[in-house]
Amino acid sequence: MTSPRQSFAWWCFANAGLAPETLFAGAAEAGCTGVDLLDATLWPLARRFGLSPACIAGHGTIEDGLNRRENAARIEAGLRSQIATAAAHEIPVILCFSGNRRGLSDADGLNICAETLARVAPAAESAGVTLAVELLNSRVNHPDYQADRTAWGVALCEQVGSPAVKLLYDIYHMQIMEGDIIRTIETHHRHFAHYHTAGNPGRGPLSANQELNYPAILRAVARTGYTGFIGHEFLPGPDPLADLAAACALTRKACGH
Repeated sequence: MTSPRQSFAWWCFANAGLAPETLFAGAAEAGCTGVDLLDATLWPLARRFGLSPACIAGHGTIEDGLNRRENAARIEAGLRSQIATAAAHEIPVILCFSGNRRGLSDADGLNICAETLARVAPAAESAGVTLAVELLNSRVNHPDYQADRTAWGVALCEQVGSPAVKLLYDIYHMQIMEGDIIRTIETHHRHFAHYHTAGNPGRGPLSANQELNYPAILRAVARTGYTGFIGHEFLPGPDPLADLAAACALTRKACGH
């Protein structure tokens, strides 16, 4: 069985007060081979520790995203620039955000998002890069965010109809919105280009003190044949590297390696 690769979200762990060298060394020792959302100035240092950028942001803010036509020119230019950067540095995934509803219907928001993604998708296909719209919860962390359900994200991917347009399936966020994580992975995994983990409630480490059964969830991911990155995006406790090492070990065991 092929095994997913592992990464960690820079913002979660950098905010814990560790020096970059210490964090990179610890993450590599834990079994990570990638870093999510790492500033480009730190890419050379990360690569010295065997860590590559696993995904980068494609445009602007979470709240002000693809679902506004007045943003289209700016976002399209940003995505085309990031596609070139990702291709040059062998970065597989560029994150995109729907933006907040602000009264916009889900159907209209989907259509507007699809317009821009469809224009950019051929460039992403040619570059071998995937544009991944991130699914986020609108109940706790991102009020009014539009891409807050798997079904909406899948419909967007199907409307664009490009292998270069998929989703970032964030397990923590979708547990808050809809649950049914394993069935969703089994049904829709072909649309998922990247995964994020965190415990719920509280977005803490992957432990027995939260409601998600991560061994079973990660086994479900592995059964799909997924070989991309599983990015650990939780808020660590007092010993961040120990929490990251535990998450990586759990993932390896669940995925059969």
